[in-house]
Amino acid sequence: MDRPLDHYWAKRLADLQRALEANNFEAYAAADPAAAHRIVMDEIVPQCGARSIGWGGSMTVVGTGLYQTVKARTDIEMVDTLDKQVSSEEFLERRRRSLLVDLFITGTNAVTEDGQLVNLDMFGNRVAALTFGPKHVVVIVGRNKIVPSIDEAMFRVKNIAAPANAMRLDKKTPCVKTSYCEECKSPDRICNTWTITEKSYPKGRVKVVLVNQDLGL
Repeated sequence: MDRPLDHYWAKRLADLQRALEANNFEAYAAADPAAAHRIVMDEIVPQCGARSIGWGGSMTVVGTGLYQTVKARTDIEMVDTLDKQVSSEEFLERRRRSLLVDLFITGTNAVTEDGQLVNLDMFGNRVAALTFGPKHVVVIVGRNKIVPSIDEAMFRVKNIAAPANAMRLDKKTPCVKTSYCEECKSPDRICNTWTITEKSYPKGRVKVVLVNQDLGL
C-alpha cells in the first residue's frame, strides 16, 4: 500500500467524523488545507448564507488561507480580529462584535475520539463564540489535535498547546521556560476559561472540518 500513514489517518478521521455526527455536529473530512478551504468557501458559506464572518485566533485557520480569501471578498463583512496593529480598545471591541456574526471560524485545542471539543482560552472570545452568539461556527481541526479522552485532551492543552502558544506570543510565563504548565499566576497567563463542547446545539450549528494533516499547535 502506498502512503500507509495517510490511509491510517483517513480511517481514524472517518471514525471521528461519525462520532461528531452522532453528537449533532456537522462534520466534514478534508485531505489537506486546500480541501478544507474549498469545503468552507464552496459549501458551508453558501449553505449558511453568511454575510458576516469573524475569527477565533487560530494558526490552523490562517494556514488554510481562509482569512486572506474572506478579506478580499466585497460581499462579506469581516470582523477582523486577527489584525495585530489596532489598539487594545479596538482589539476587544472587535472581539465583542464577532460574537454576533453569521459565521465564526476557529480551531480547537483538542478533539476526543468520542467527538467532543476541548478548549482553553485567554480572553474567552473564542470559546464564547463556540458556545453561543454567532449563527454558525466552523471549527477546523488538524489530525494532531485528536486524543482518546477528555483527560488526555486537557493534558494536551496544558502541556503542548498552551506552552507552545505562550512561546509564539512571547508571553512571560513559566511554561515558556519549562515547556510544561506550572499552574502559574503570571499576568501573562493565557489559560483562563475551559469549555468542553459535548454536542452541537442546535443540531448542525457547529460544523467541524477534519483535515488529514498536522495543523496548528
